[in-house]
Amino acid sequence: MAEPTRRPRPGPAFRPEFTLYLFYFFAFFVFFALLLALPDLLAGMRALPPAASLEEERAAGAEIARRALAGRLPLAVVAALLALAVGGYGRVLPGLRRR
Repeated sequence: MAEPTRRPRPGPAFRPEFTLYLFYFFAFFVFFALLLALPDLLAGMRALPPAASLEEERAAGAEIARRALAGRLPLAVVAALLALAVGGYGRVLPGLRRR
C-alpha cells in the first residue's frame, strides 16, 4: 500500500509589520502634534480678524501652528514612540495582533 504524500506546509504569510509600525508612528505623531497645537490654534482663531482671502487665513494659521509647536516637537515624538510601544507590546493595534 502506498503511503499518502504529504504536502509541504506553506510558509508564513507576508505580514508588513514594520510598515504598519511606521504608519502608526506617523499617525500618532500627527495626532499628538495637533493635540499640542490645538489650544494656540483655537486662541488664534478667536483673536484674528476675518481675513480678506483664504490664502491669508492659511498663512496666519500656519504661523500660529509654527509658533505653537516651536519647542514641542520632541515631546510629540516621545509621546508617539510611547504610544507605539504600548500599542505594540499589548498587540492592540490593528494589523499587529497575534493569530
